[in-house]
Amino acid sequence: MKLTTTTQVSVDGVMQGNGPSEEDRMAGFERDGWAMGHFDNEAMTLVDQVYQRADAFLFGRWTYEFFARTWGAREDMANTPIGRALNTRPKYVASTTLTEPRWADTTVLSGDVAAAIGELKAKPGGELQVHGSGKLVRWLLENGLVDEMNLLVVPVVVGQGTRLFADSGPDMALDLVDSRAFTKGITLQVYRLAGRPQYATD
Repeated sequence: MKLTTTTQVSVDGVMQGNGPSEEDRMAGFERDGWAMGHFDNEAMTLVDQVYQRADAFLFGRWTYEFFARTWGAREDMANTPIGRALNTRPKYVASTTLTEPRWADTTVLSGDVAAAIGELKAKPGGELQVHGSGKLVRWLLENGLVDEMNLLVVPVVVGQGTRLFADSGPDMALDLVDSRAFTKGITLQVYRLAGRPQYATD
């Protein structure tokens, strides 16, 4: 399976609080929900289609628990294309603290997480998908485990919040393999990881 990440980001790279979040507000982040209103029917259809391609899902703990109590527990969300995909495919969580996951078909990856993810990637199939899970995505990139990145860029500058890429981190060359724009301004950019960039030389 190839490991793909799908992330909603603002133009300035923020991924925190793309939807309303009580946890973010309690932590002092007051600009949540910045992606609301920008998804037209075509963009939502694309997101549905991405989820349908998954053979399995990989989460960080925070995103896993948020998805479990929404897509996994709310009937109105579970009975959607995204909800059905999440509830009928294997789920993996990279966590050293989660011991008793309550969402069906969940496996906790602890210990040597990189090796465990490598074993998952070695299995036949289509995609091992990561949605959200910013801390996990950054760790996966640092460890060279990501094959493709789907960025849904929302036409807004948030001006604060956790960004997908930290101020300092690994450098990566990216090959653009697909892009499209939607009527309310969201753009999709699909990148394949391509080693390190080439830099100018004297």
